[in-house]
Amino acid sequence: MLKVGLTGGIASGKSTVSEAFARLGAKVLDADEVAREVVLPGKPAWTKLRHTFGSEFFHPDGEVNRSKLRRLVFADPEQRSRLNAIVHPEVMREIDFRFEQLTSSAEHAVVLVDIPLLIEVGVAHRFDKVVVVYANESVQVMRLMQRDGLSREEARQALSVQIDLREKAKKADFVIDNSGTPGETQAQVEKVWQELLELARPRKPAAE
Repeated sequence: MLKVGLTGGIASGKSTVSEAFARLGAKVLDADEVAREVVLPGKPAWTKLRHTFGSEFFHPDGEVNRSKLRRLVFADPEQRSRLNAIVHPEVMREIDFRFEQLTSSAEHAVVLVDIPLLIEVGVAHRFDKVVVVYANESVQVMRLMQRDGLSREEARQALSVQIDLREKAKKADFVIDNSGTPGETQAQVEKVWQELLELARPRKPAAE
């Protein structure tokens, strides 16, 4: 099984690329979805979050108040680090468990894990290959303005708290530039997919 980490930046189009890989046959694990599961009431990460941030960051039913917590960590890098230190180990533990399950049924599959902060939290080494979805800054700003109704200044501020995508791209095995048309992006995805399939294919033992 080939373990592939997929990452990008805000409004780079990572979800679009992830869906394209899924249509081609990749088994996709969404780290954001796993993150929502590991902070459900009663889970270890939920308990740590409540102890660290306090009950004011939780709804009356016990669910994490995501929007309030997001605003806090967006404005404070130290709080963001505390959040990541609690949630990401639990996310990776669950992803490792799901890897084990897939190995027994799909030994030679390509498993793609969609992780927004793959580079930031230092887990790239846990994957056989890393794919970065890139978009130039002007495209990211335009998409944020259209998608979230932000002003140009607000969009630039949102980008400023993330690692520059050009830096992420330097750490990638494959880069998919999603600055252009959907067709151009799809062609890149298909090319990378063929290379990943080749890497996942079982090798014949060398003749003695």
